[in-house]
This record gives sequence, structure tokens and C-alpha cells, in this order.
Amino acid sequence: MTPQRVGVVGGGIVGLAVGRELARRHGVHVTVLEKEQALAMHQTGHNSGVVHAGIYYRPGSLKATLCARGRHLLRDFCAEHGIAYDECGKLVVALDPSETGRFDALEKTAHENGVPGLRRLDGAEIADVEPYATGRAALHSPRTAITDYPAVARALGAQIEAAGGEVLLGREVTGIRQGVSGVVVRWAGGPDPAERVFDRVVVCAGLQSDRVGVSERGPVVVPFRGEYMRVAAGKQDLVRGMVYPVPDPRYPFLGVHFTRRVDGTLEVGPNAVLALAREGYGRWGLDLGDVADVVRWPGFWRVAAAHWRTGVRELAGSLSVRAYMRAASRYVPAIGADDVVRAGSGVRAQAVDRDGSLVDDFRITTSDDVTCVRNAPSPAATSSLAIAEHVAGLLR
Repeated sequence: MTPQRVGVVGGGIVGLAVGRELARRHGVHVTVLEKEQALAMHQTGHNSGVVHAGIYYRPGSLKATLCARGRHLLRDFCAEHGIAYDECGKLVVALDPSETGRFDALEKTAHENGVPGLRRLDGAEIADVEPYATGRAALHSPRTAITDYPAVARALGAQIEAAGGEVLLGREVTGIRQGVSGVVVRWAGGPDPAERVFDRVVVCAGLQSDRVGVSERGPVVVPFRGEYMRVAAGKQDLVRGMVYPVPDPRYPFLGVHFTRRVDGTLEVGPNAVLALAREGYGRWGLDLGDVADVVRWPGFWRVAAAHWRTGVRELAGSLSVRAYMRAASRYVPAIGADDVVRAGSGVRAQAVDRDGSLVDDFRITTSDDVTCVRNAPSPAATSSLAIAEHVAGLLR
């Protein structure tokens, strides 16, 4: 029997998880095509490292279902491969009565999603979990964890190769079309022929997901840069796990929060500032092509008109450390602007529909023999192994 040839576009954690899931199946030969010279160079390598427990996601959605499944799979995978995985826990803190409605709704959602060990704390009980945090009430998720996602990505790549597949770096896919004998994929870079025919192709292109292998127009990726602050060594132990605000359900962003990393450092962030380059991790990164794609999309202008005040507030925090920390310090007053320095940043691929809707759930579509993961923001890293099972089911 001739092996089925499957091409996977993208060397982030979702693409690698899909590749590994398919490579383990009898009679499937997987080739992963990654445009960079290393794996996990974009969203996977620039996120906060959080393994989400499922607090936020609409019950019954793909996010809710795949996050719950993915967390278990990821925990077992990390244990199997000796990758750091720390269930340090999370507090979602309500500061004032105006947040009561959102806080109650969030608790209901978390229970419907089966978040393990979840409990509601009053203001006095917060200090039992996070002694330096303050608030009126909090949800404590003890099983929310942190891990090293680039290490997970490298382990997935190694498993693909161990199963007889290929992980080809430095191959930037420039075209995908349905041919007579299969799906023809063209790329730039690499010593090998820049074209290959596959029986099936899965596109997990992240920040470029609206440009690679998608026949219909929309949704379009509007990039948002998330900037982090690193807490000074003398105050890193003031937060044991994670401290989050109550999110605004109008936005897909969770708000600036305190997050411990597996290397022991403590970070604050990220914010959400409109980025002028999809892969621009510096504050002044600019790509005119990326900007043109955004401003040509009608959905962007509808988002801008609806949320410009929030955009101005986020920009102020980006320009001023004191403005950035003003909100964060309300949750942990002992950590202020003088206790942090600017750290790294990431870019979130936020898909926006033509009508201005911010696409919230994972969106995966199939046309002929090409399956596209068109929207996979957080908790995609947490859910990656479950997303892989879902995509493999679609291909089957």
C-alpha cells in the first residue's frame, strides 16, 4: 500500500501537534514545512507559557471542549518527555462591585466547563493563596499550570521524525493549489525541489493563516502586539502562581496579569496594542504590506470604531511603564512601576470577520483536500494535542 502523503504548513505547536498525530498513524508520511530556520519562532515561542484550565470559554465551543482535553494530553506529554510542568494555580480577582455580574457569569462558565478544583474566595481568603494580592473576591483555579511550549514543540518535531516523517526548515510556502494527482505545494528556500504533491494538506500558519491556502476572503488577521514587563528579582516571590483580572467579555484578551514562568521569573502582561507588523516583536516594527492588508479590510474599521477608547488606553500603557503598571498594581500593590523592566513581546493573530466581529472560537475549515486552521488564538497551545486529534478526525 502506498503511504498517504500529508503536508503540514507551519512549525508552531499546533502544526507540529497535527503532524505528530498523523505521523503516528499507519500508512501516513508527514512532511512539515516551516519558513523559519527553527521551530516555534512566533506565537508558540512568545506566549506566556500558561496551560489554561478552561475558565473563560463558551461551554460547548471548540475552545472549551479542546482546552479540557488538551490540558490532560499536554500534562501527560510533558511528564513523558521530562518537560517542565508546574500547576502553580491562578486567581481571577474582582476588585469592585461593578465587576460582580461578569465575575458571577465567569464562575458559572468555569463550572459548566468542569474546571477542576475551582472555588470562590472572599476578600480575606485571597491572602491564603496569594498573600500579596488584594480584591473583593476571587476564583481560584489550582490546576492552571505553566510549561515550556518551545520545548514541547521541539519534542513534537522529534517525534514526527522518529515516526519516519520530515520537518523541513527554511521553506516558506508560496502557493497551494489542487492538482490532478493531489495538492501541489510550492515554497521558497531549501536545497530540495521547491514543489511537492501531497494527498492532503493541513495549513497551521498562525500569523499568516489568512494568506496561505485559503480560497475564500476572510477572516483577516489583525495583529496585536502583547508586551511584557519582568519583575525585579527581589520581588519575584511576591506572586506564587498567577493573578488575573476579571476579563471583559467584549474582547478576546484577558487583561494584564501576573504570571510566573517555569524558569522562576515573574512577568506582568501582556497588553494588547495594534501591531504594525505581523512578525514585529519590537515596539516600532513596521511592515507596510501588513498594514495595507489591515486597513483594506472593512472589518478592521468596524472594530476600530467600536473600541477606539480601549485602543488609546492600551497605547498609553505601551508608551509609559507607569501607565502600564497602574492597573496591574491594583491587584498586587507591592509591585509597582519601579519594580519592573520591559521584557519580551509576542504578536497575537486575531482573526476579524468582514462585519467587524472578533473571531473568538477556533475556526477550522476544509476545502477539497486542504484543511486550514484559520483561527487558533489562546488557548491553542494548551489545546494543541486535542486540536491535532480533531483535525485528524476531519481528515479521516
